[in-house]
Amino acid sequence: MAVFKNFKEVNMDVLKEIGNIGAGNAATALSCLLNKPIDMAVPKVQILRFEDVAEVVGGAERVVVAIFLRVEGDAPGNLFFILSVESAKSLLKRLAGLNISQNEFFNEMELSALNEIGNILSGSYLSSLADFTKLSMYPTVPSLAIDMAGAILSYGLLQYGDMGDDALLIDTMFLEGDQEVDGQFFLIPDPDSFSKLFKSLGVPLEND
Repeated sequence: MAVFKNFKEVNMDVLKEIGNIGAGNAATALSCLLNKPIDMAVPKVQILRFEDVAEVVGGAERVVVAIFLRVEGDAPGNLFFILSVESAKSLLKRLAGLNISQNEFFNEMELSALNEIGNILSGSYLSSLADFTKLSMYPTVPSLAIDMAGAILSYGLLQYGDMGDDALLIDTMFLEGDQEVDGQFFLIPDPDSFSKLFKSLGVPLEND
C-alpha cells in the first residue's frame, strides 16, 4: 500500500513545518549567495506517487532543468529540484542578475550558476529535514541535467537504483521584490525511509 494513503493530518502538518523551515533556510542561503534580499513564499507540500512526478512538472516529454542528488545516512533517498526552462532563465536573470542568452540553451556560466543555486537550495532543505528529525542525512555531489522530465527521472532510477513508491513535493516560489520564480523539490525516500522519518518525529504511520 502506498504510504500517502495512511497519512493523517498531523503527519502533513509536520511535513509543512519542515517545508517552512527549509524555505526560510534556503532563502537565507540564497540571499547570502546573491547578496540581495530573497524571500520564499510558504511552500505547498503534498505526497504523491513517484509515477506522477513527471506529470506535476508538465508531462514526461516536457524539457526541464533538474538538479538531483542522492541522500545518504539514516533515511536514504533521492532529491530532485526541478524548474521549467523558463523559470530557470528567470531565476538567473531576475535573482542572480545575469545577462541571459535568449535562446533555449544555457552557456557554461549559466549552467554553473544553476548548479550552485540548486546545490545550496537542496542542501538547505535537506539540512532542515535532518535537524528536525535528528537523523543523519547528507547529500552526494549534485548533478545537473536539461532533458525531458521522464528521461531525467529514468536516469535517476538507473543511477540510484529502485526508488520508493512515494514522493514528498515541496512547491516553492522565490520572491525578489515583485519578481516571482517557481521551483519544485521532490524528496523520494527509499521504501523504508518514510517510516523512519516519521518515527523520529513521534508520529508513526498508521500501518506501523
